[in-house]
Amino acid sequence: MQLQKSFDGETGGTIYVVPTPIGNLDDMTIRALKTLETADVIAAEDTRHTRKLLHHFDISTPLVSYHEHNKTNRGYELLARLEKGDTIAVVSDAGMPSVSDPGQELVQTAIDSGHPVIVLPGANAALCALVGSGLPAEEFLFYGFLPRKTKEKKAAFNRLKRMQATVVLYESPYRVKDTMKTLLTYFGNRRMTVARELTKTFEMYARGTVEELIEWAETVELKGECCLVVEGNSGDVIETDNVWWSDLSIVEHVNRYMETDTLTSKEAIKRTAVDRNLAKRVVYQAFHIDG
Repeated sequence: MQLQKSFDGETGGTIYVVPTPIGNLDDMTIRALKTLETADVIAAEDTRHTRKLLHHFDISTPLVSYHEHNKTNRGYELLARLEKGDTIAVVSDAGMPSVSDPGQELVQTAIDSGHPVIVLPGANAALCALVGSGLPAEEFLFYGFLPRKTKEKKAAFNRLKRMQATVVLYESPYRVKDTMKTLLTYFGNRRMTVARELTKTFEMYARGTVEELIEWAETVELKGECCLVVEGNSGDVIETDNVWWSDLSIVEHVNRYMETDTLTSKEAIKRTAVDRNLAKRVVYQAFHIDG
């Protein structure tokens, strides 16, 4: 067991985890600015990005890079500075370090070595999106970015679809449309929200059902990292684990009926829609337009 008393006056190095704005620079807290000013060094995900932030607030604290590709070696260097008694502020490009951003390994290293880790409150896209969605926030699951590989993504959806809690995902604007179509297959037509450009001038929340938002997404050009907030399972979860078409896309599903049962595309679309509990127009769109 380890007990940390963050402000008991003990000497030694300390890690401060400092959230940075996700868009609007006015979201930088006074405490965060003071921490960056007084730290001995700032460990930044991208020093070029953080240097702009520091310049804006006239802060001259030295910077070192700390990211996915150098976290092991740089972690040793930062630990050595902690052992000397330095104060290190950890920042990511936007939002809370360690939450889908670098920082977790450094925090764990500091904890394992007995150094205090002090986390400052601040900007976080997931919480903004969750509250702004209007969906239940009493219980929620933050998943972050979905896996890229198809097999791993399907496994994630099969697990998430059973959750009764509201689910919060991060997604690239280039993959939002495909992700929502997969959501429809696994989750059904639940309520959801797409939040993008949070805290920025063009902040937008699109709220509706999964089907409605798929149609909306076809009419707009999505820019900026998006948060997807999806209603939890209320008992209407679609079990796809043990059905013959679980590993097929909608297009492959329709084609299989056309090939094996010699159905017309219209008949195959209708049967596929019934199998997947989808509206026929959604399957039609996937087969004739997207496919």
